Amino acid sequence: MRTVTAVVFDLGGVFTETPMAAYAAYEAEAGLPDGLIRRLQTTHPDTNAWARLERGELDVAGFRAAYEAEARAAGHTVDADRVLATLGGELRPGMVAAARRLREAGLPLGMLSNNVAPMDRAGPLGELLGLFDAVVESSVEGLRKPEPEIYARAVQRLSAAVCRPLAAAECVYLDDKRINLEPARALGMRTIEVGDPDAALIELEVLTGVELR
Repeated sequence: MRTVTAVVFDLGGVFTETPMAAYAAYEAEAGLPDGLIRRLQTTHPDTNAWARLERGELDVAGFRAAYEAEARAAGHTVDADRVLATLGGELRPGMVAAARRLREAGLPLGMLSNNVAPMDRAGPLGELLGLFDAVVESSVEGLRKPEPEIYARAVQRLSAAVCRPLAAAECVYLDDKRINLEPARALGMRTIEVGDPDAALIELEVLTGVELR
């Protein structure tokens, strides 16, 4: 039995693998403390270099200077370009197939992603984005998760794209970070934390009534 009528997805960590393994590999190679990159990203999380890059407030050169300065302040030397190179990753075929099935079933689909630059509409990622009625990107909007306004904006954009008003309670949002799910729930959306993609798809099947695996 369907309990939601629209689905909003994150990109990284949902459709692609998280960069955590790549972070760890770089840290080991460079002799950096385990978990340093993640700590830099979560220290002053609303105002640090990473947050400003995702909101489009810094270009790559500005990010490089600010991020490496933050690392030096923490007592370490980090190559910002190496950190940026860990982003992206291969698409998860099972999650892409699930999005196709939802599309075929007629459910409105939205994407809400924190990113460091507007998404490339070419290649496999472009094919994936073509499945979505609305795509909301932090680097374009000047807002980023978990700022509450960007979730409301995603619902509004999806409503406009499908030419009918959608209530937040009609939508389910999938993200791999718990902190990014909390504002979605506060808005009224159903949420699914994506750790194990197969387990997340089982939850999504229950909410949408669509067979996804």
